[in-house]
Amino acid sequence: MKEIPLLTADDIDCRVQSMSKNSDSVILLLYKSARVDMRILDDTFGPLNWRRTHEVIAGNLFCSIDLWDNEKKEWVRKQDVGVESNTEQEKGQASDAFKRAGFNVGIGRELYSAPFIKVWLNKDEVENGKLKTRFTVAHIGYNDRREINELVIVDKKGNVRYKLGAKINPPKAEAKTEPPKEPPKAPVPEQENGMATKEQIKQLFEKAKEIHGGKEAGQKAIQQIYADIGIKSSNELTAVAWRAAMEMLDKMNEVPF
Repeated sequence: MKEIPLLTADDIDCRVQSMSKNSDSVILLLYKSARVDMRILDDTFGPLNWRRTHEVIAGNLFCSIDLWDNEKKEWVRKQDVGVESNTEQEKGQASDAFKRAGFNVGIGRELYSAPFIKVWLNKDEVENGKLKTRFTVAHIGYNDRREINELVIVDKKGNVRYKLGAKINPPKAEAKTEPPKEPPKAPVPEQENGMATKEQIKQLFEKAKEIHGGKEAGQKAIQQIYADIGIKSSNELTAVAWRAAMEMLDKMNEVPF
């Protein structure tokens, strides 16, 4: 019989077995899919030199994998029973029985030598008790007894999260970046003697012109405001009076005087 090849990193998936109570770590298991079994059977024995059958024995679904032994000129059978999955019970049971029979053939038997795999988590990788990231096998190696002696597991960003024989801390959580705040607008400078500056006076007239729909109407509005605050012209406008005039403009009706 031909020798079954060892699984590569691409053949192996990671499954979360359990999460700690405080959600700071998970325990991972290594497993293979039924597609991997079929591919290896095709590549090793040829698509026409193996066959798969299912039968119910004592209420349990069994799968048999028959391999053609060209030297003995006969079929060699390996068989095992499956368990139901949480989703599609019958299909899951049939797939599980097939994978278990594949282990008996020798496909993925090296996974039984997998180490205890614990991966530490960041707080932002768990939400409502559910893991938000995924893990994959980046590298795997074996000794001459077909046992795992090298193993590297990474997250979806490529960060190494487990390495056989090494202690790996979780990567630092990404800091949340807030949009830059707009710098506060510089206040209009006031003159040292407390009088309104030319820039403030210009700003007052521009605002009156905008609110009242023209230069002439704006000037009339300014004259009314000056009368209300007890001054005759802009030469008498203090910085305090300028702020009051700006507030009065906001309250005035947009009707020309």
